[in-house]
Amino acid sequence: MTEPRLERVLLTNDDGIDAPGLAALEAVAAELGVEVWVVAPDHDQSGVSHALSLHQPLRVTHRGDRRFSVSGTPGDCVAMAVCQLMPAPPQLVLSGINKGANLGRETVFSGTVGAAMAALLLELPAIALSQAFTRRDAVRWDTARQLAPGVIRQLWAAGWAPGACLNVNFPDVPADQAGPLQVTRQGRGRMRGLEVTGRTDLREQAYYWLNIKRDDTPDAQDSETAVIARGGIAVTPLHFERTEEQARDELEARLRG
Repeated sequence: MTEPRLERVLLTNDDGIDAPGLAALEAVAAELGVEVWVVAPDHDQSGVSHALSLHQPLRVTHRGDRRFSVSGTPGDCVAMAVCQLMPAPPQLVLSGINKGANLGRETVFSGTVGAAMAALLLELPAIALSQAFTRRDAVRWDTARQLAPGVIRQLWAAGWAPGACLNVNFPDVPADQAGPLQVTRQGRGRMRGLEVTGRTDLREQAYYWLNIKRDDTPDAQDSETAVIARGGIAVTPLHFERTEEQARDELEARLRG
C-alpha cells in the first residue's frame, strides 16, 4: 500500500545549499512530501546555533523550482521561507542532514538544531537530522538516506508535543546494521570545552581558530550519545525552557537567607 504523503515540506540545514547532506535530505523528502521546498544558507553556517540576522539585510537567490539560498543563518532561512517565500506554511520542517552527530551540549551550538528551534518558535513541527561519522572523508550518507524516511514516518505517525522539536541522530554503521529508533535524553555528549589556537598570517598579523574540545567520557545509558555509540538511532525532544531547577531553588534559598 502506498504511504500517505505530506502536502508541503520545508528543508533547510546549516552546512549550506550545496552540502551533500542536504542532497540526501532532498531525496528523503521526495518520498515524504508532495511539495518540497528548500531554503538553505548560501554558505556553511555550522555553529551559529539559533542566531537571527537582526543587523543586516538578507539576500535571497533563486536556485530552481521551490529552491532558494539565503545570505543568513539557518534560523533566517526558516523565517524567510515561512514568512516570505512559501505560499502557505509547511506541515513539517526538516533540518539537515548534518555532517556529524549533534549530541548533548553541542545541540546548544548547532545550526541544524537552531533551524528546528526557529520552526518551533513559529509553531511548526520540526525535526533536526544528523549523521554521525568517524572519518570526515567517509561519512555514511547512505545510512541516513535509507533510514530517514521510515524514521520520519514513524515519528510523524506517533506525533509529539507542540512545545518541542525533535533531534534525530543516525549512527556511523551501515543502514542494515543500525539498531532501532530509541527515545533518548540530551545528556552531556562529548563536548568538554573550547580551545583557541593563535597563528600569524603572511603579513605578520595575528589570527585565531576556535575549536571544540571533545572526549569519550561515558554518558548516561539513555542519552543520545550512548545510544549512537551502541549503533542505535536516537531521537530527543528539545524545547526552549532551560532553567536548572536545583540551581534555581538553591539560589532562591540563599537570597532569602
